[in-house]
Amino acid sequence: MTELEKMKHAKSYIDRLANGVNPLTGQPAPSTDLINNVQIARCLFYVSDLLRQMIENNGTAKRKPRAAKLPFQLDMDKRMQFPFSDAPISASEIARRINSLIDTETMTKLKYRAIVQWLLEPDALTLHTNAAGSAVKRPTKLGRDLGIMLEQRQGLNGTYAVVLYNPSAQHIIIDNLDAIIQLN
Repeated sequence: MTELEKMKHAKSYIDRLANGVNPLTGQPAPSTDLINNVQIARCLFYVSDLLRQMIENNGTAKRKPRAAKLPFQLDMDKRMQFPFSDAPISASEIARRINSLIDTETMTKLKYRAIVQWLLEPDALTLHTNAAGSAVKRPTKLGRDLGIMLEQRQGLNGTYAVVLYNPSAQHIIIDNLDAIIQLN
C-alpha cells in the first residue's frame, strides 16, 4: 500500500468517525459516545480536510506561499500619529507603537534593535558587559541629556536595569526615523 493509499484509507475512517459512524462496523455510534461530541467531530472534519488537501497534492503538504512584504516605511502623516508617552518607555515599546501605525500583513516591522543600533552610533548608548558576561545597554552622558534613562526593576531573578526613553527621547527617535529605517 502506497503512502497516498494509506492517506485515502485513513481519511475514509476519519470521515466515518466525524459523522458518528463506527468505521469498523458501519453502525452509528450511540449518542452518548465520545465520537458524537461536537468538538471532537469538528476536529475530525478538520483533519479530514487536511488529508483531502494532501491527497489532492499527491501526498505532500501544500504550503500557502507567503507574499513578499514591502520594506518598512512610515510617511509623515503616520509619524504625526505616533502615540507619545508622558511616562518613559522602552525601545521595544517605541517600536511596537510605530508598528501599530503600519499594515504588518504587507510591510515588514521596524525592529527595536534598529532604534538601539542608531543610538549606539552617536554614543547616546553604550554596551557594557555585566557580571554574568552578557552585553547590556547603558545611556551615556549624551544619552541622558537626550532623555534616555536607566531604571532599576525587580524581577523573578532579582534586580535588573532597563533603559527607558522619556518624551524628549521619543521625539528624537521619531524625528530621526529615516536614519533608523536604514538600519532595520
